[in-house]
Amino acid sequence: MTDPKRIYQMLGMAARARMLIMGEDLVVREIRAGKARLVIVSEDASKNTMKKLTDKSAFYNVERHVFGTREELGHAVGKEARVVLALTDAGFAKKVSELLNDYNRGWTNDENTCTRIRETSESDE
Repeated sequence: MTDPKRIYQMLGMAARARMLIMGEDLVVREIRAGKARLVIVSEDASKNTMKKLTDKSAFYNVERHVFGTREELGHAVGKEARVVLALTDAGFAKKVSELLNDYNRGWTNDENTCTRIRETSESDE
C-alpha cells in the first residue's frame, strides 16, 4: 500500500511545476475546457461541492478522487487549506492516479460521508 506522503509529495511537485489548479471555480472551468486530467477533492468538502465536482467530472469524463483533508492538501501544495485540486499535466495525473488507486486498494469511499471504511472479510463469513 502506498504511503500518503508520496501522494502529497507528487502534489507539491505538480504545484511547483505549475501543473496544478486550485479552487472550485477554477477547477470547474478547467474541467469544462478539457484541460483537467485528474480532480482531487478533500474528504471534508461540503456536500454541495462534492456533488458539483462529482457531476462535472462524470459528465466530462475526468477521473476524480476523494483524498486527504483540506489542511493536508493545502500544506502539500504550500498554501492554506485547499478543498479542490486539478492536475493538468497527463504525466503527473497518471502517476498520482496510480498512487491514489494503490493507496485506496482494499478501501471504499462512502459517498455520503466521504470517509474511508475498511472492507472486512469477517462480514462475509
